[in-house]
Amino acid sequence: MLRLATVLARGGSKGLAGKNARPFGGMPLLARTILQAKGCGLFDVVAFSSDSLELLEIAQSAGADELIHRPAELANDTISKLPGIRHALATVEQRRSARFDEIADLAVTSPLRSAEDIAGALRLRESTGAPVVLSANSAKDNPYFNIVEHGPNGQIRLCREPADPVRARQSAPECYALNGAVYIWTRFELLKDEDAVVRPLARVFLMPAERSVDIDDEQDFAFAEFIDDRSHKLQPGG
Repeated sequence: MLRLATVLARGGSKGLAGKNARPFGGMPLLARTILQAKGCGLFDVVAFSSDSLELLEIAQSAGADELIHRPAELANDTISKLPGIRHALATVEQRRSARFDEIADLAVTSPLRSAEDIAGALRLRESTGAPVVLSANSAKDNPYFNIVEHGPNGQIRLCREPADPVRARQSAPECYALNGAVYIWTRFELLKDEDAVVRPLARVFLMPAERSVDIDDEQDFAFAEFIDDRSHKLQPGG
């Protein structure tokens, strides 16, 4: 069985301009994910896809096995990530005359993800036979307890009304926040004509909150840098 890692990054970012090439921990943000994918020893090929020549050059320097210049229509903020992953898979399979049975997409914006998170998500998919595994962390807010929406009359109401009133968050049904760090697909499931990520039979791989930061804006970036710096200081010899 061949296993492919895809790493996707666009040249433009509305939340934080230039974030994918911005230095993080002494290297461009996207390079961190490529080096992790290469270093964990779990993938036969690591492919980087982007509409940006600058980012493709950074990925090449970081050691990506395959560089894919993604078409502009697959690299705007109105389209889901799945068409880009499928395009990367098809391109690599054509170039290498190979078939990949398992595809892991690793988000550039999740620099605190560990190699063990990747390995754990892969183990969960294989041990359960699930067609999709999505990484997540326990949600701090809960639609059964403190996430509300406007009703038809303009008053607020809980997004999910529990059968019995929930008096404390700890008593509410457990909910998870998808963090995008590690998404695992079987080839068959990825190639379905379906752009929803959450699907029947999908499983959740739980990650701790401190490794689940998804960088979208300046505050996220600063927070991720703080956690990364602190983790290094706490290590022996740090």
